[in-house]
Amino acid sequence: MEKKWTLKNTDEQQVSTLQSALKIHPAFCRLLVQRGIETYQEARSFFRTDAGLLHDPFLMKDMDKAVALIHAVIEQQEKILIYGDYDVDGTTAVALVYSYFKSFYEHIEFYIPHRFSEGYGVSEQGIDYAVEQNVSLIITLDCGIKSTHLIDVAREQGIDVIVCDHHMPDEELPRASAILNPKQKDCPYPFKELCGCGVGYKLISAYDLMYQSAPEMVNAYLDLLATAIAADIVPIQGENRALCVLGLQQANSNPSIALQALKKISGMDKAFTISDLVFIIAPRVNAAGRMHDAKQTMTLFIKKNQTITKQMTMGLQEDNNERRDIDKQTTEEALNIIDHDTLHRDLVTTVVYQPHWHKGVIGIVASRLIEHHYRPTIVLTHSNGKISGSARSIKGFNLFEGLTACASYLDTFGGHYFAAGLTLSEEHLEGFRSRFDAVVRETLAPEFFEPEIEIDAELQLSEINPAFVNILKQFAPHGPENMTPVFVTRQVKDFQLRTTVVKDKHIRFQIQQHGSVVFTGIGFNMADKIHLVKNKESFDIIYHIDENEWNGLTRIQLRVLDIR
Repeated sequence: MEKKWTLKNTDEQQVSTLQSALKIHPAFCRLLVQRGIETYQEARSFFRTDAGLLHDPFLMKDMDKAVALIHAVIEQQEKILIYGDYDVDGTTAVALVYSYFKSFYEHIEFYIPHRFSEGYGVSEQGIDYAVEQNVSLIITLDCGIKSTHLIDVAREQGIDVIVCDHHMPDEELPRASAILNPKQKDCPYPFKELCGCGVGYKLISAYDLMYQSAPEMVNAYLDLLATAIAADIVPIQGENRALCVLGLQQANSNPSIALQALKKISGMDKAFTISDLVFIIAPRVNAAGRMHDAKQTMTLFIKKNQTITKQMTMGLQEDNNERRDIDKQTTEEALNIIDHDTLHRDLVTTVVYQPHWHKGVIGIVASRLIEHHYRPTIVLTHSNGKISGSARSIKGFNLFEGLTACASYLDTFGGHYFAAGLTLSEEHLEGFRSRFDAVVRETLAPEFFEPEIEIDAELQLSEINPAFVNILKQFAPHGPENMTPVFVTRQVKDFQLRTTVVKDKHIRFQIQQHGSVVFTGIGFNMADKIHLVKNKESFDIIYHIDENEWNGLTRIQLRVLDIR
C-alpha cells in the first residue's frame, strides 16, 4: 500500500526557545517538543534518566493495605498464590513477584492459566486450585480488574485477593482486599501507564521499603521488567522510560540466567536494545503460552540450573518456530478469504473467522492483515464452545471504546486502544460483524483509512555525522510516545548506480545529496521500488538513522522506510 507522508505539526516558537536554551541541533529540539519537553530542566531529566525518577510506591491507592495483608499472611505462615497471565507481561510479573517472596518465604506458589482451556485472566480452575492447596491469599498480576464474580467466589471460600493490574477498570470494581491499579479513578499515583509487571515491581518495592526482607531481590529481574514494558506496548516515557533504562543496563551487564539463555539460542552477539527485547526475546517468551503452556516459561525464569535452563530455551525456540509456521499459514488463509469475499470490499473493517485457526497466533495474524488491508481488524477462531478473537486497530480508532459500543453482541471483551480480546456466541457473529463495521464507519473519516508515516523532522544529508548520531542515541529507549525518530531528506541521488536487490525482497543502495558524504541505505521489503532509485533521477526518502557494525567498524546507515 502507498503511504501518506505527514510532517508532524510542531510549535516552532517552542522549538526556537528550547534551541536557545540547549544549544543543540534544532532537529533535536523538534523531537523534544514533540515529546512534551519544553524547558531546559525537562530536557535534562529526559537525557539523564535514572532511579531518581521512580515514584514512591506508597503513592498508589491500597498499597499500604496490600503490604500489610501480605505481611500478616507471612507472619501467620499461611500460603500465598501468585497468579498471572500467560503472556510476556504476566509471566515476567509472576517471576519477579514470586522470586522476591520465595527468597525469604517458603509457603508460596504460582499459577499461570492455560490459554486454551482457561482463557485470559482469573479462571474457575485457578480458584479451584487455590482452594485445593489451602491458599489464604491470591495476588493477581496483569489481570483481575475485570474478574468481579470469580474474586467473589474466592472470598466466599475464605481467600483474600490482592489485584495488581493495569487494564482499564469498569465502573464496578472487584471486591478485593486491595486493588493496585494506577488507572483507578481515585488513585493518586502520578504515573498511570505502568505495565502489569511494573505494578508487581511497585508492590515488592513497597514491601521491601517497609520490612527490608530481600533488598537484593527487588531489582534482580529489572531485565525482565524492561522486556515486559517493551512487549506490552505501553508508553516509553516517565517512569517506564526510567525502568527501561535500568533494565537495559542490567540486561547488558548482569542479565538473569533466563535472558542469557534466550540471547544465546537466538544467536545474538551484541548489546541489547529495546528492539531486541521486543522482536527477539519477547516472541520466545510468548511462544510457550501461544502454542502450549506458559508454565514452561516460568520454569525458565525461576530455575537457576543451567541444564534445565538450556532445555527450556530449546523448547521455547521450537515453540517459536512452530508459531512462525502456523502464523504464516493462517495469514495466507485469511488473506485468501478477504480476496475472495466480495462483501469485504464494501466494508471499512476486517472480521475473519475460521474455527480451526490456532488461538495462539490470531493476534499476530490480525496485525499482519492490517499491513495488507489498513483497517480495524479482528481474527476469530473457535475455543471452549465460543468464538474467541483478537483485535488490532489503526490510528484514530479506540478498540476498547469500539467494542464497548458492540457489547450487546459480546460475552466478554477487554484490552487497550490498539489491541483487544473478545468472546461471543456463534449466533451473534453476523450481528457483531455488522455492528462493528457501523461503529468504525461512524467514527473514522475516509482519510483515516490511508496508512500514514509521520515524519519528525527534515534533514540534509550533510547534517548527519557521528556527533549528531551520538546525541540521537540518547533519545533511546524507544517505544510508544517516544518512537524511533523518522527523518525526511529530499532530492537525493543514487551514487554511481550501485543499487542492488538483496534476497529478492530488499534493496541496498548508496546515496548522495548535493555533493554530501555518501550514505548506505537499506530498504526492507522495498524491491518493488528499485526503479525509483535506479532511473538516474533524484528522489525523496524517509528513514531511521542506524549504526551498522561490521568487522569491528561502526558506520552510519539509513534504514529507509519509503521512497518517492
